[in-house]
Amino acid sequence: MAEAGQILKKGGLVAFPTETVYGLGGDALNPEASARIYAAKGRPSDNPLIVHIADIKTLYKLTKSVPEKALKLADHFWPGPLTMILPKADIVPRQTTGGLDTVAIRMPSHPTAFELIRSSGICIAAPSANTSGRPSPTSADHVAEDLSGRIDMIIDGGRVEIGLESTIVDLTGEMPMILRPGYVNKAMLEAVIGEVGVDPVILADQEIKGLRPKAPGMKYKHYAPKGDLTIVEGTPDMVAETINHLTASLEAEGYKTAVISSAEHMSAYRTGMVVNVGSREQETQIAANLYDVLRQMDEAQIDYIYSESFAGGSLGSAIMNRLLKAAGHHVMRV
Repeated sequence: MAEAGQILKKGGLVAFPTETVYGLGGDALNPEASARIYAAKGRPSDNPLIVHIADIKTLYKLTKSVPEKALKLADHFWPGPLTMILPKADIVPRQTTGGLDTVAIRMPSHPTAFELIRSSGICIAAPSANTSGRPSPTSADHVAEDLSGRIDMIIDGGRVEIGLESTIVDLTGEMPMILRPGYVNKAMLEAVIGEVGVDPVILADQEIKGLRPKAPGMKYKHYAPKGDLTIVEGTPDMVAETINHLTASLEAEGYKTAVISSAEHMSAYRTGMVVNVGSREQETQIAANLYDVLRQMDEAQIDYIYSESFAGGSLGSAIMNRLLKAAGHHVMRV
């Protein structure tokens, strides 16, 4: 931990586990460190980084103002998987915020992440520790696969718990607005601060051209496997019938196919590599397994992937947001 802290203070990069996914950390107040993060990931420089802190008092250092609703959310959900967007203080470089006048901040609950921030004494800017556009890393092996040789250190904390990035809520407007769904859902937020809006970009059927992202994951194709991914929506019988027809036809042409299935519907699929992402009765299981399953598709060199829809429930919005991004908004309704 001491060595990691020294690397960060010198402008180097350290990958570390959080409760959501692995993060690629650099000194948030060092513009050169932020530039190195973008370069290591191959990430567009207008895609903001999230600043990770370990002390609520740091909010006042990084922002121009801290509204009462931000303090209420911090009291209920920090440390934890919630990111808040607030007006940035001058001390935060634009290289960290993607050129915006706002800054995204969260306090992670993973003990390794929390201790790294606390012991290093710096604020850590940390997007997910993967090549930009690839499925986010939920283990140190995933980080090594994408970034080995590009960064200074990887701290191995085993598999992460949640498996989806933090919820992002924008507190700079009149109404708080969810910009990225996650484990902390709309109902949970509203129980603390009242009415909360949802940005229409989150579950849009197609990518919105010309959008300037206010938060990570809003603009670009993300989380994507190398194979062509399509989400198939409809009744379970129709979904299975459609996917079976498509995979059989593609396999006959010599392509490798795969199906992302819930535990309940595994037996309905007859062709290709059928992967169990988890039970619909346990959404947390699906969320935790999703990125690992997408990476399994790459390891198996799958050409065409078909996934069931996982809309509904408390985590459905977050899971579908990631799947839609991974599929490039390619949805087939049957």
